[in-house]
Amino acid sequence: MNTLLWLRTDLRTHDNPALAAAASGGTVTALFLVAPGQWRQHGDAPAKVDFWLRNLRELSHELGRLGIPLRLLTVPDWSQAPQALASFCRAHAIDHVHANAEWAVNERRRDEAVAGSLQAMGVDWTLHHGASLLRPGSVLNGKGECYRVYTPYARACRERLRTAPLRAVPAPRAQTPPPWPADPLPDAFEGYAAPSDAVRALWPAGEDAASERLEAFADGVIDAYQQQRDFPSLPATSCLSPYLAAGVLSPGQALRAALAANQGEVDGGKAGASTWINELLWREFYQHLLAAHPALSMHQPMKPETAAVPWRDAPEDLRAWQQGRTGIPIVDAAMRQLLALGWMHNRLRMVTAMFLSKNLLIDWRLGEAWFMAQLVDGDLAANNGGWQWSASTGADAVPYFRIFNPLSQSRKFDPDGVFLREWLPELAHLDDRAIHDPSPMERAAAGYPPAMVDLAQSRLRALEAFGGLPSA
Repeated sequence: MNTLLWLRTDLRTHDNPALAAAASGGTVTALFLVAPGQWRQHGDAPAKVDFWLRNLRELSHELGRLGIPLRLLTVPDWSQAPQALASFCRAHAIDHVHANAEWAVNERRRDEAVAGSLQAMGVDWTLHHGASLLRPGSVLNGKGECYRVYTPYARACRERLRTAPLRAVPAPRAQTPPPWPADPLPDAFEGYAAPSDAVRALWPAGEDAASERLEAFADGVIDAYQQQRDFPSLPATSCLSPYLAAGVLSPGQALRAALAANQGEVDGGKAGASTWINELLWREFYQHLLAAHPALSMHQPMKPETAAVPWRDAPEDLRAWQQGRTGIPIVDAAMRQLLALGWMHNRLRMVTAMFLSKNLLIDWRLGEAWFMAQLVDGDLAANNGGWQWSASTGADAVPYFRIFNPLSQSRKFDPDGVFLREWLPELAHLDDRAIHDPSPMERAAAGYPPAMVDLAQSRLRALEAFGGLPSA
């Protein structure tokens, strides 16, 4: 048999169930669909698309060692995928197509259309589950529904993982290659300029790079993760999110590394490893919600009543937030980090998202789109979940009146102003107290703008806006 591995966000040879199944059933060809028009519709960041390309280059070498050529097929968008896949399979006498499932609504509709097209011509089609620890739809509450609250969801996941540990899927053995070569990879994909060399250096491509980063984290940094993860000036997080988002690293590989550091315990044990496992389950939770609620892929809030929030139409305020010119130092430092690195520390993602959606009362979807357009680790489920959590529109047991005070967050998690001085050099001369909230005179002397909003008054405005909703 000739089998086809359709690669998507699973750019790896290890722990890849679709690849393993394809290799067990015949001679394998790998295929990646290049869809710049679709990526633009999704608002994917240039840094993210460049990361895909660099990982494809590394993956092509690894697949080549296994006798599996990597082919590229360009389509304008997903609507052309069924015809393109059918033509490719016909031209290459493909008998069976394997892929790992994706859960966003556009990708699910694409896969349904592709399945119909292939089956009509007698080509088998199999979806596998390589992007999550547990298959979305398999972790349900007592009513047979997807959990809407994280804590009971995580409890159910831990029990499943405790009683049925995940087994690694080995990379396949080398095979006799098919009679066609791999395609050369371009220097860039159409319409996507490469980021700076400095940004690329932060995110080296390939499974080896991902494994080395995971190993370094699990062998030491993870021990202090629970105590230090919220401090943006410390190298205390894994920085693995781009690799998980692109599927260069599987969630199973991440979990097994954490379990190895925690004597095999899914819950309890060492505080650092247990806390990081909790973060992996948060990522999983948002994937399961995305699969269960297609409206999340279509810019709708999880809590329907919050569609009536009277968001402000304030384009100048939005632009100031995007560029790091709000006059709130921790917000501005974080937004400048995002612009420079294509990445932001997770604590600061919550701080900046809550500032936009609560203090500025600007529609969270505008912030969600801006993050996606910058992030090298942009992932629809995680980005949407995080934004809806911050905006109190999503699956969260805490009511809408959770509103972070960015100054308190700054003083607590950057007490010595180390992070602020790195990203706000104009304020670097201020002392550790003043740098969090400079006086009017200090702002004027440094050329730093006044705070664009009064935090106390804007908090009250947000409480009134949410409190006035019908079922708030």
